[in-house]
Amino acid sequence: MSEANKQVALKFLHAMSVGDAIGQGECLTADATTKTMGFAEVSGQRDRETMLATVEAFKELVPTGFRPRIEKVVAEGDTVVVEWEGNAVLSNGEPYCNQYVFIFTFEGEKIRLLNEYFCTVLADRTILPLLAAKSEAMAHGNA
Repeated sequence: MSEANKQVALKFLHAMSVGDAIGQGECLTADATTKTMGFAEVSGQRDRETMLATVEAFKELVPTGFRPRIEKVVAEGDTVVVEWEGNAVLSNGEPYCNQYVFIFTFEGEKIRLLNEYFCTVLADRTILPLLAAKSEAMAHGNA
């Protein structure tokens, strides 16, 4: 099962990278959650619906995709750990290069929980303002 779980985790990461909410959704249980560790504004827990909406927004906000470079994938039991680096360019032209460790917990063949570790200060400074502007535009019917 560990090898199959690795493939699902990598499929999830690819879907996230390119803003593919449908592909990402195929990897998740119905009650999946994610928790971004840290103390920044982007930190905290999100439900499946919020995860998928965020990934859908990435299609516009991160048009290059995150372009992940996988460093390490380790699996044991119901857990897969992926260490990776992203090398993206945001919709405003600003580079977004971050380092990540994602810890996936599986239930059956799908992801039930994702714990995300990355530089949340960088995300707050770069991605959060773009998400806020997109939300504001949608609230005013300009999306």
